[in-house]
Amino acid sequence: MTMAEEDTHITRVLRGLEHTSSSVRLQAALAVGTTPDAGFVAKLVERCAVEPDFSVRETLTWALTRHPVARTLPVLLAEARSERAQARSQALHTLSKIGDRQAWPAITPALLSDPDDEVARSAWRAAVVLVPEGSEHGLAVLLAAQLGRGERETQLSLSRALIALGEVMLPVLGTATTDPDPGVRAHAVATERLWRDPDAGFEFAIEEAKRVVALDGAGRKGQ
Repeated sequence: MTMAEEDTHITRVLRGLEHTSSSVRLQAALAVGTTPDAGFVAKLVERCAVEPDFSVRETLTWALTRHPVARTLPVLLAEARSERAQARSQALHTLSKIGDRQAWPAITPALLSDPDDEVARSAWRAAVVLVPEGSEHGLAVLLAAQLGRGERETQLSLSRALIALGEVMLPVLGTATTDPDPGVRAHAVATERLWRDPDAGFEFAIEEAKRVVALDGAGRKGQ
């Protein structure tokens, strides 16, 4: 391929990433991942921040994982600090897929407690992948501070992140089961149940946990 032909190819692909048709954008992202080029990295990350289609976003992330970490990591780390929630979320998601622990310093307490649920969930998933050996307990403490947050999907994501840390999270979870907030206690108890029986299902575990917490609360009032 001549230089002129290569420039034409790059221009065509970059235009494809912004096409109004999601199928065209998907094909463009696939093309970038199939033939990686450093010239695509910035555009891929930029597109992640605004892409409305889930399948296309996943393919953009895949395409980024096909490029050298030395080129993608600095751009993604900067994007994780973006003011745009989707930019932060997708950058964190991509960092979790790349799995390079050089990205660990980017997983800040602020991101783990981000007010946007999607960003927080991405941060939780990235954190358990990137956490250095020996830092699991500290991460468990930060994650446990989010217990009781959000709807079922968000709570399940947090439970899965805690469980992924392994036994190191059990003492932290045990402390949370005595929290004054009944929502926190129920979420902690449900996570413990899922740890013991992964096949139980989160919906069942959380409903059972609510009953346990309610009975415990009634017992305390009767004392």
